[in-house]
Amino acid sequence: MQLRRGQRLLAATHNGGKLRELNGLLAPFGLDLVSADELGLPEPDETGESFEANARIKALAAARASGEYALADDSGVVVEALDGAPGIFTARWAGPEHDFGKAMVKTHMALMEKGVVAPDARKAEFVAVLCLASPEGATECFEGRAPGILVWPPRGNKGFGYDPMFQPDRHLRTFGEMSEAEKHSWAPGKPGLSHRARAFANFVEASCER
Repeated sequence: MQLRRGQRLLAATHNGGKLRELNGLLAPFGLDLVSADELGLPEPDETGESFEANARIKALAAARASGEYALADDSGVVVEALDGAPGIFTARWAGPEHDFGKAMVKTHMALMEKGVVAPDARKAEFVAVLCLASPEGATECFEGRAPGILVWPPRGNKGFGYDPMFQPDRHLRTFGEMSEAEKHSWAPGKPGLSHRARAFANFVEASCER
């Protein structure tokens, strides 16, 4: 599927943080971005067992409800010492009030209960999958990963979600201490630092008119 400049694209999200990131990433490509929240579309049940499955569910639901091409993101943090948790349940660990401060405490306490204290034992990976869906039901998915460690206490107030406790490999600052440009800037051959930037680079290569 190829998107043209000026074409409307529905961001299948009700998450303001994700929408800001997508707006920044998509700005150079001249797409007319509108969100599922703005259109009053309901959020579908995320019943998939993988990031890709849930991204596809959200993209297809938005595309079919709106008659527009839709781009959905499913992402989360995968913690090695917690057997991959919270994984696809990352947002749910924040509870119905979307309190990611509480989610970070829950993650830290789960590691402490296992005696996981040393930084090199707190390995984690942010994973993002973008799925583009057409109103007719065609889909294409694009994955990005960012490895790192989980620090405590959290540092920084930039970004959203688990950013303040995630320190990417080969860096001394957390995502919460980095600007949007540092995390998400990319260029051909240089896919960027964040998981979402890396998924986006794959999406652009396949789907966006330049």
